[in-house]
Amino acid sequence: MRDEELVRLSLQFKERAYAPYSGIKVGAVLLTAGGEVAFGVNVENASYGLTLCAERGAVARAISEGLKDWVVMAVAWNREDFCCPCGACRQVLFELAPDLRVLMANCRGEYQEGVVRALLPSAFHL
Repeated sequence: MRDEELVRLSLQFKERAYAPYSGIKVGAVLLTAGGEVAFGVNVENASYGLTLCAERGAVARAISEGLKDWVVMAVAWNREDFCCPCGACRQVLFELAPDLRVLMANCRGEYQEGVVRALLPSAFHL
């Protein structure tokens, strides 16, 4: 699957997000080497610390479905600037796939590419 298709899917799935407090809807698509995908959306909560990010939602789904060998994640939102994973998501991704490519898209489908390892320098690890 091409990068542009992954970005398009992340933009499409962001519409399923539950974001009544911030209004920021995020969609994430995680692709495996075998072409399988896992989707995630942000799910906000009135107790903000309980909010689930789209990236971690996609990771949880991939793990629960036994999907391995992740190669790229696309993450998009309904804003003009590029959607960069938060620090917590970067840490989770670093532990599970430090060399994962990340496509960070805006609401128009334009995107920048990064690698988890570069997005979280001096990451915590055991």
